[in-house]
Amino acid sequence: MHDARARIVFAGTPEFAAAGLAAVLAAGLHDIVAVYTQPDRPAGRGRQLKPSAVKELALAHGLPVLQPLTLREPAAQAELAAFRPDLMIVAAYGLLLPAAVLRIPRLGCVNVHASLLPRWRGAAPIERAIEAGDTQTGITIMQMDEGLDTGAMLLCRTCCIAPDETGASLRERLSSLGAQALLAALPGILDGSAVAVAQESASATYASKLRKEESSIDWGLPAALLARRIRAFNPANVCHAMIGGEALRIWNGHLAAEEVCAEPGTVLGTRAEGILVACGEGALILTELQPAGGRAMTAAQLLNGRARLFAPGARFG
Repeated sequence: MHDARARIVFAGTPEFAAAGLAAVLAAGLHDIVAVYTQPDRPAGRGRQLKPSAVKELALAHGLPVLQPLTLREPAAQAELAAFRPDLMIVAAYGLLLPAAVLRIPRLGCVNVHASLLPRWRGAAPIERAIEAGDTQTGITIMQMDEGLDTGAMLLCRTCCIAPDETGASLRERLSSLGAQALLAALPGILDGSAVAVAQESASATYASKLRKEESSIDWGLPAALLARRIRAFNPANVCHAMIGGEALRIWNGHLAAEEVCAEPGTVLGTRAEGILVACGEGALILTELQPAGGRAMTAAQLLNGRARLFAPGARFG
């Protein structure tokens, strides 16, 4: 029998991962011997290097922080092995773990994944679930193998996706759910009683990384899809469009009830709740927008100074 206090290495980068690290630290049952996170990245208007949410939390607790560019180098693997981990917990880390790393911890590596596997394996499960119109998602605690999110499932927790869900709101809820699921799964993982269930790979779907070009609105697409995409990509890859030579970021919108017949991208009119725009199928009501150099605001606030830009018949590019 090993010491009841497990030696854990935690690997993660954004707020989603920090929630899991915070939960393990608050529980106080095990020793976090090292924290791995992505190198600091330029952020904000000044492009100053900014540490990840996980790094900030780890430093606040006096934990050793490592930020290798890759874990493929033998030196990086030897450094990890020197911590003698019983388990490595991975949550939105952003680096692939080679087979040699998966073998280092006594109990292997487990991942906190933001979907109900095997649906939405890959980099952007939260956004792709909303974009696809899913009504349910959740968290899977998974034993990691060499594939991309293909490992056996140790625990699942579900949650509903609300009709007006944004990427931001769902990520916040899944961060909390992921932390709870991790704490629920840990005892069984550490004492060997957890039952690993193989994924049904035949029903797997892939959540591809968000691409910048996807955020440029194609008004020829159905309004229902565009509404979901706008909400899904908020705030990770905010949608945008041009009108009258002005660039606008579109933070929120929803499907209009009425049937329309107009060239896609045509402004059909404005109303208290937003700006009505024709799409390839149906129409979209844009409710929250951001002019270049300005802040995000409601459509009503935007129309105060720019009503002429959105006169009926005006066209989005």
